[in-house]
Order: sequence, then structure tokens, then C-alpha cells
Amino acid sequence: MNQNPHLRSSKTAVLLLNLGTPSAPTPKAVKVYLKEFLSDPRVVEIPRIIWWCILNGIILPIRSSASAKKYASIWLPQLGSPLMHYSRLQSKELGEKFADEGHSILVDLAMRYGKPSTQEILEGLKAQGMERLLVLPLYPQYSATTTASSFDEVFRVLSTWRDQPELRLIKHYHDNPAYIAALRDQVLDSWNKDGRPDFSGGDCLVMSFHGLPKRNLLKGDPYHCECLKTGRLLGESLGLVPGQYRVTFQSRFGKAEWLKPYTATTIELLAKAGCQRMDIFCPGFPADCLETLEEIAMEARAIFLEHGGKDYRYIPCLNSNPKWIEALGDIAYQHLLGWSLGTESEAELAKRNERAELTERAKT
Repeated sequence: MNQNPHLRSSKTAVLLLNLGTPSAPTPKAVKVYLKEFLSDPRVVEIPRIIWWCILNGIILPIRSSASAKKYASIWLPQLGSPLMHYSRLQSKELGEKFADEGHSILVDLAMRYGKPSTQEILEGLKAQGMERLLVLPLYPQYSATTTASSFDEVFRVLSTWRDQPELRLIKHYHDNPAYIAALRDQVLDSWNKDGRPDFSGGDCLVMSFHGLPKRNLLKGDPYHCECLKTGRLLGESLGLVPGQYRVTFQSRFGKAEWLKPYTATTIELLAKAGCQRMDIFCPGFPADCLETLEEIAMEARAIFLEHGGKDYRYIPCLNSNPKWIEALGDIAYQHLLGWSLGTESEAELAKRNERAELTERAKT
């Protein structure tokens, strides 16, 4: 019996999207990754001709080798890129959560830059019968440089398809209660193991978010405001008051003014002012990566200790914290409402195809 392809089992898919990572901690692999990333006009809003000269003539030849050394310092033995490792764990465990709750939902992970590419993963989901697609970026705070760029790539791929799926996009979840609860759980887990800071004695919690050029804010990007709201909600959930925690922005690049206060400057000033213990957490990064493990856990620690600080404690990102997997599920379910989350059994599908075939025969 030939099955009617238009009567195949209809499937819902959730696509997790993250930024990307080099395939290896080598200058060659890093150069390939950086070229794709920094060539995106959503990321660098400089006239293309000028930026092409700067990127290919200065940045890539110099920065590739330096960045490769940094990646090598955080590369996981046998596992590779931390960002890839933890993002894959999140995808796997979210899929298992759906299955345990009786839902037949395809879950996969794609990267905006590098591998696995968005096109590759979407084509794979299509081959599995996907007819409904929920795009869930692993960027809690919306920015045109991350979320919008990832949406652009999804749209680009789907624009080449004749038979497109139903499509839903999750723009942000910076103030989602489940997300805030997962952040709170991650911080408290650390404090339960290592002891709570003495905030009355001048200890401080720093919440470091990835920075953006200030002009992005002035042009209407809501990222800055969403980071501040996440920080405030997390501080309140921990029972802290302003002054006991600081929201800062890291990873500044170039000479232009970026979002302030800068993480490195804040750490230096706090250490000089007598802060003896600093706990630092990166709420905007769901998975540990170069920016958290090298820049914050290593470089920022050196700054704190160099300027008089005594006790520096890096709190890992959400990674595969069960509370975070629950939060991802809650966020997805909110946007899956109204869509069928199951699939027909093979017997039911066979019967439906058989009825269709008999109907076609009757017509002839």
C-alpha cells in the first residue's frame, strides 16, 4: 500500500538556537567562526566596505590566534566546546522532559554561526515530518544582534521551502517567573555549598551581562532595559536590596562607548573600596562559554585579586540545572498552546492512509 504523503503524521518541533562556537580551539577554526560572526550586519553596524577592510586586514589576522589561546584554556577534555556541550545537554533533556510528560515533540539545537547550522537542522526536522515549528532562542534578553539575527536565518532558510511549517517565535523571556526561579536556584545552590556572602560586611553579588555598543540602545534595542529588569527580579528573589548586588556589562570591543557600567571597571572599583568577597554570576548566558569561563572566571578574578579583593567566587551558568530544564519546558509550553503535542500511532496512521487510498480508487 502506498501511503499518501499529505496524510503523514503531523509533528511539532522546538528548535533551540544559540550563537555558536568554533569547531576547535585553533587559529584556523576560530578565524572561520569569527569571520562568519563578525560579517553579520546585525552584529556590526558599520558600512560594509569599511568594515570588510578592518575585519579582513586587521581583526581576523590578529584576533584569531589570541582568541584560539583563550578557547584552549576553557576547552573541555573529551567534550570540546563548553557552549556546545551544555547547549546539547539542554536540547537532549528538554526532549526527554516532553517525552516523559507524554508529548511527541521533536527537539533539536542549531547555531546561528558555525555548526550545526540552522539550515542543516531545519532540513533534518523537515525530513522527520515537522509541520509546526517553535523557535526558542537561548537568549533570554532580546537584542537585534542575537535574537533578530537568529530569526533572520530561520526566515532565510524557510524562504527556500515550497511547503513551509506553521511558525511561532519566542522573542524573549527575561522576566519569565520560571527563568528567574532557575537563576535564583543556581545562585542559592552555590551559596548552600560555599556559604552565603556577608552583605552587611560589604560583600557583593555582581550580575554580568554581555555588553553592546551604546548606539544600539539609542537606536531602540530593548536589551539594556531587559537586562536591568532580569537583574532587579533576581536580586529581589534572593532577598537583596540595591547596593548588595550590581548589574554590569562585559566583553567591550573597540573604542566606542558600550553599555555601562563595565564589569571589569566595577570589579576594580569594588576591590579598591574594600570589598573582600565578590560572587559573580552571568544570568544572560544559559550555558557556560568563553565569555563566562575565561573572561569572568579567570580574567575578572585576576582584576579583583590584583586590586585588593580576597575571595572571588564564580557561579556557573544555568547549564543543565534541572530547574532550568523545567523553565525551558514551561516557556515552550506557553507558546505551544493550541498546537497538537502528540502524534498518531502507526496503526491509526495506516488506517487513515488505507481509507484515503480506497477513496482514491473509488474516484477512478
